[in-house]
Amino acid sequence: MEAGGIRPSGAPDGAVPGGGRPLIVTEDPLLLDDLLRLCAAAGAEPHVHHAVPEQSGGGGDGGAGRGESGSVAALEAGGDVGWESAPLVLVGDDAARRVRGAPRRGGVLLVGRDPDDPLVWRRAVEIGAEEVLRLPDAESRLVDRIADVVEGAGKPALAVGVIGGSGGAGASTLACALALRAARAGERTILVDGDPLGGGMDVLLGGENAEGLRWPDFAGSRGRVGAGALEESLPELHALRVLSWDRGDRVVVPPAAMRSVLAAARRRGGVVVVDLPRRVDEAVAEALAQLDLVLMVVPGELRAVAAAGRVAAGVRMVARDVRVVVRGRCPGGLDAEAVAGLLGVPLAGEVPVEVGLPGRVAEGEPPGGQGRGALARFCDGFWRRALGPAQGVTA
Repeated sequence: MEAGGIRPSGAPDGAVPGGGRPLIVTEDPLLLDDLLRLCAAAGAEPHVHHAVPEQSGGGGDGGAGRGESGSVAALEAGGDVGWESAPLVLVGDDAARRVRGAPRRGGVLLVGRDPDDPLVWRRAVEIGAEEVLRLPDAESRLVDRIADVVEGAGKPALAVGVIGGSGGAGASTLACALALRAARAGERTILVDGDPLGGGMDVLLGGENAEGLRWPDFAGSRGRVGAGALEESLPELHALRVLSWDRGDRVVVPPAAMRSVLAAARRRGGVVVVDLPRRVDEAVAEALAQLDLVLMVVPGELRAVAAAGRVAAGVRMVARDVRVVVRGRCPGGLDAEAVAGLLGVPLAGEVPVEVGLPGRVAEGEPPGGQGRGALARFCDGFWRRALGPAQGVTA
């Protein structure tokens, strides 16, 4: 892979280090009830600061100025959760003027309930708010932002998909090895089996009987899925979490469920590897839209390249970055550069044929388990380049 590190997409807007209590600043009892209800829905226990009323007397701007100064001072002296220390600040529209003098910082949201207020954007600029959220229309957005605080949302996971350019290309083998090598290097790793007809990634890892949830358990997911709850619910195999299929008849995941589950997996940070089917349906399109990079595995022979051209055409309509991995070379076949050139796709590298790999997998050793094998070396080199030198894995 010629490029250096791959920057994960989809970082939470205005992300502030999470894990703390959001701060609510308002005097409006009805708005406060709404905000407390939304915090509860997101699993957050907020700190509430009732804005200091404006001082009477003196009139005009002088009175307002004294009121604003008092509010800012009280916010700064707000105990364990102050204006600058809170991971997220929810300022009621009624209290915006009183916090005008507070230091500028990220993670400030102006929240109101009047959809026709023409001055709300001016007040947002005055306090340095990132967003203006009007309830009830923006309730789901606000719950998401609060939940990000609870989960400590920061840098999202680097999400890599693997898809076969032709039948039997070895995409599942590469996906499994990539996840295993990332996990053994200390990265928080989730392997997602996006191919219902692939036989099961848990089987490939020798964990078909491991306890934990499978895709059918998430088929009804439509809203936000808790990132921590997702990770803890999945089977843990070889130091990574695996979302695979059960042995039942269900082979369809609704697009909304795919979107919600992958978004939750990414919010935990680290690495997410997705094994993709060759057919791009609505659910697969949802997965492709969340991936930072798609690796298309293509054997180095002409028929495989012809098939991969059709797969690539569908994938590139949705995915932002598609690169080809050439797996081995048949006698008289094409070299890696020729395959990439024919497909018009950047070359991510070549995986030599690893003698004895199928036999070891049949005996229970997962792909990439031998650190000195050709497959493991490719995966380690891939992660060094993809994650950058500061986070690169060691071979």
